[in-house]
Amino acid sequence: MRRAIAVAAVSCAVLLTGCGASPDRDDAPDAGASPTALAAKAAKAAAPVHPVPHGGGSRVAEDFNGDGHRDLVLNDLVKGPEERLGDDAGIGVVYGAKPPRAFDPSVRQLLTPARNAARTGGVLPAAFDAEAACDLDKDGYADLVVTTDPPFNGTGMPPVPLQILFGGADGLTGKAVKLRIPDRARFGNEWPDHPVCGDFDGDGANDLAVTASGGRLSYLRGPFTRAGAPRAAAGALPGAGPVLVAPDRAPDVNGDGYDDLVSATRPHRPGTAERATLLLGGPTGPGRPGGAYTFTAVDARPGDLPAGEEAPVTNVLRHADYDGDRKPDTVARTHRGETTDVVTYRSSAAGRTITFSTAVFSAGQG
Repeated sequence: MRRAIAVAAVSCAVLLTGCGASPDRDDAPDAGASPTALAAKAAKAAAPVHPVPHGGGSRVAEDFNGDGHRDLVLNDLVKGPEERLGDDAGIGVVYGAKPPRAFDPSVRQLLTPARNAARTGGVLPAAFDAEAACDLDKDGYADLVVTTDPPFNGTGMPPVPLQILFGGADGLTGKAVKLRIPDRARFGNEWPDHPVCGDFDGDGANDLAVTASGGRLSYLRGPFTRAGAPRAAAGALPGAGPVLVAPDRAPDVNGDGYDDLVSATRPHRPGTAERATLLLGGPTGPGRPGGAYTFTAVDARPGDLPAGEEAPVTNVLRHADYDGDRKPDTVARTHRGETTDVVTYRSSAAGRTITFSTAVFSAGQG
């Protein structure tokens, strides 16, 4: 079962390995800044956390507090040297801000199993990773689907590891609930995984598609209840690969009014032009063959990290519109191991950059 996805995180501040943050000056480009200057900006980003703005609901994608601005979700938050062998650091959420700013790293939440996960058999999960985001209960606030590691003795059908954190005017707060997949919608003894949101049947409510065994998928019709149950679910649908992914350009690839789904043999690395298979949505849900699908290649300029023994790695995290200009922006993470990283947001408008480290989530974070 997959324990992490490419939605990722970034770090520097407290350990100060030299990342930067500019939450208050979007118009100040960080490219080419010295490690010292970047470290100073990172310290600024680690200032006391500001409250999440209260929203009244919106139709913007991935808007957890309903204020009309897309929010950023980060897995793989960096750890301190003494925490490298410990449990998952949690999920970081940076809330969107009024254009021309994209988001503000000082307006953030840290989601952890202890605070936010549901127990299974009285046991809290150790793994807690964001998988998908959309408004599942149709209340105007996006919700977050996370994967966990519930206890399992290895016999028979495993428990459902997916949980839902519901959004609201204060963002993602409270405890998650377990996703309920009716037995009739399951198939085989593999872990349900790789959830993808979409209005696959075109009725105006978001659904979920989740992998099952034997090249099948569980299709769960929305809206969902606050107890994690879908409105309806039939038998598992055939024709899917072991991995499900959302299309990267638009959810409705062919423009017929039904969101579509991508079936792949392995998890997609955002920003790479990998080939997969398109499954078209329709009145009965996703599954109609749609031919080959190629993800869009996205270039990401590495963020600045101080010199070290290992070569830094840069990964694209998201390619989506964060500043409201209807053009996709790029969020990338440059990291060295688990203790040093920097997240870099670059808008489609030249010169607008925000950098910060995921270390801010462990610095003064309530």
